[in-house]
Amino acid sequence: MVQPSLLYLLRAGLSPRWTRHVAAAEIALMFMGSSLLTPLYGLYREAFGFSQVTLTLVYASYVLGNLGALLLFGRLSDQIGRKRVSLPAIGAAGVATLLFLFAHSTAWLFVARALSGLAIGLASGAATAWITELTEGKDSARSTVTATSANAYGLAVGALLSGFLAEYAPAPLQLSFVVYLLMLVALAALVALGRETVATPVRTFGEPWLQPRVGVPRRIRSRFVPPAVMGFAAFALVGFYAALAPTVLKRDLHQTNLALISLVVVELFLVAAISVHATKGLSSRRAMLTSLVLLVPSVVLLVVAQAFASMPVLLVGTTITGICAAMGYRGSLQVVNEIAPSEKRAEVLSSYFVVCFAGNSIPVVAVGFLASTFTPLVATCALAAMVTLLAALALAVEVRRRPQSAAPAGWNAAAVGADGSLTSKHRSPRQRR
Repeated sequence: MVQPSLLYLLRAGLSPRWTRHVAAAEIALMFMGSSLLTPLYGLYREAFGFSQVTLTLVYASYVLGNLGALLLFGRLSDQIGRKRVSLPAIGAAGVATLLFLFAHSTAWLFVARALSGLAIGLASGAATAWITELTEGKDSARSTVTATSANAYGLAVGALLSGFLAEYAPAPLQLSFVVYLLMLVALAALVALGRETVATPVRTFGEPWLQPRVGVPRRIRSRFVPPAVMGFAAFALVGFYAALAPTVLKRDLHQTNLALISLVVVELFLVAAISVHATKGLSSRRAMLTSLVLLVPSVVLLVVAQAFASMPVLLVGTTITGICAAMGYRGSLQVVNEIAPSEKRAEVLSSYFVVCFAGNSIPVVAVGFLASTFTPLVATCALAAMVTLLAALALAVEVRRRPQSAAPAGWNAAAVGADGSLTSKHRSPRQRR
């Protein structure tokens, strides 16, 4: 009985419901690969002897891969199919994992991080579109909550796994990646069984349309500023935690246990995941405005925790940051979707994600340089001042305009990867031409 059932599964594939679960698992597992490194950065610094500035540059190289996925391949799965993008992306993640596993110098880390960013951007965009198409009624709000929470849960599990294995198991720079590689193999098998939702995929190599499209029409630029600033600031805070929180905990709060260090990052992403579900009833504008206000206590508590070496203050600040990041990202993304003209939606969303990627990388590198030139506390204070000024600017612009009661006519939801890849359901490439 087992053999015929297996043959039937291989031929028919998974049901739509199970395929949707697989797509959510794909998002979670791919983002695990990003946070696996967070508790390990200090060990890599000791092994390869690089500076904190180099650490931030290694972290930021991930964004280069994300940008490549967004600008060159963001709509590829619309054209060739979700599985035909997801499987090579999982393969690329596997190659990146092997590079981390056998890394012998800092150069390996740069290449692996960039390749990991490309893989995650490709897979998350395709998987989010997959979820949207398999959600009952193609409910974009529900599918966005599913994709965003899967992203956060994956980031939390990745940091938790590598932190505990690095602290309590042998081979701290290898074992996490061995486990993750096995998980990728299982994921690839499930994705291969998934139900394809692109009815007529392009079959020849020359047909897919890969031309990047970035821009914000003049008539919505003032309305684009608040969500773009929110995205920049939220990604800057998340980048600080992902890249530099372990250093702050070890150097300023005198914590050396990697499992404990990982739990602070886990807290951030778990709070974010829970907040996505808990605040889904808030309108996009209210969620964004609330997050802009919460940015200030988030960075103030971060500075106070570092200045007074206070773990309780850091934990409170991390909780507020998790709420702020979750609501801010979800709210600002929905606002951009609402204000973007339907014929320019891909360009506007791409512009929003480019701003988010800049926030995820530039401030982190700047903090690294400032910490090396002055002191770590001065660098964190500079980050806090920047975030506060940006929040004030965005609030000033947003409160001066009347809220929009509804999305523009012709609105259709774009499916987006929570870390920035865009896969929008628009006209076909031939229609665009």
